[in-house]
Amino acid sequence: MTINEIQNELVEDFAFFTDWMEKYEYIIQLGKEVPLIDEQYKTEEYIIKGCQSKVWLYPEVKDGKVFFTADSDAIITKGLVSLMVKVLSGHTAKEIVDADLYFVDEIGLKEHLSPTRANGLLSMIKQMKLYAVALQVNA
Repeated sequence: MTINEIQNELVEDFAFFTDWMEKYEYIIQLGKEVPLIDEQYKTEEYIIKGCQSKVWLYPEVKDGKVFFTADSDAIITKGLVSLMVKVLSGHTAKEIVDADLYFVDEIGLKEHLSPTRANGLLSMIKQMKLYAVALQVNA
């Protein structure tokens, strides 16, 4: 699936829920499904700066595609990073760099997150794109 196809699927999934409590429960459920980062990468080097909670994100290239693993010490934040991993993992660095992540606005995340969580989400996106740029340069 392309990045946009995954985003469209998430927009449809979120449209199914009628209120934000259900949407938060879905985000928490997604957090339980995130590919967990190996303990050896739970270091300062892989912490996303700008998140109030601790969020670790590790990029790895396999067969020309970038795969992310992650974890967080907060359940909502773990769900948010899981959303980003679901959308961006398994794509080329160029696809990640070029991605327009419109689903964030379409599902209403920015309006329903606290300012610190919204900033954290933006930091996750920025870090994933920075990793992709670095991996693109090294390829």
